[in-house]
Amino acid sequence: MNFSPEAVAGMSEDHKAAFLAQLEHMQIRDSMRLYNNLVQRCFNDCVDDFRSKHLTTGEEKCVTRCCEKFLNLSARTGQRFQELFSEMEQKAAEAAAKGAKR
Repeated sequence: MNFSPEAVAGMSEDHKAAFLAQLEHMQIRDSMRLYNNLVQRCFNDCVDDFRSKHLTTGEEKCVTRCCEKFLNLSARTGQRFQELFSEMEQKAAEAAAKGAKR
C-alpha cells in the first residue's frame, strides 16, 4: 500500500481511526500468515518420526535452523523492500523537483 502521511493527516478522525484499524488488521493478518508458513514449512522439512510426542534431538536442531533461516530471510526481504521503496521515493522527489523548475 502506498500513501502519503499528508493524506492521513488530512482525514477526519473517523476516517483516520477506520484507516488505522484496517492497517492494524492487515499487519496482524500478515504476521499470522508468516507464522503459519513458518510452522508448516519447518514441520514438513524436519519432523518425520511420529512414534513419540516429543521431537528428537535431530528434529529440534532442524526446526531451530529452519526457523532461524526463515526469519533471517523474512527480515532481509523486508529490508530490501524498504531500500527499494526509499530509492523509488528519492527518484520521485527528484523528478518532481525537475518538473517544478520548468
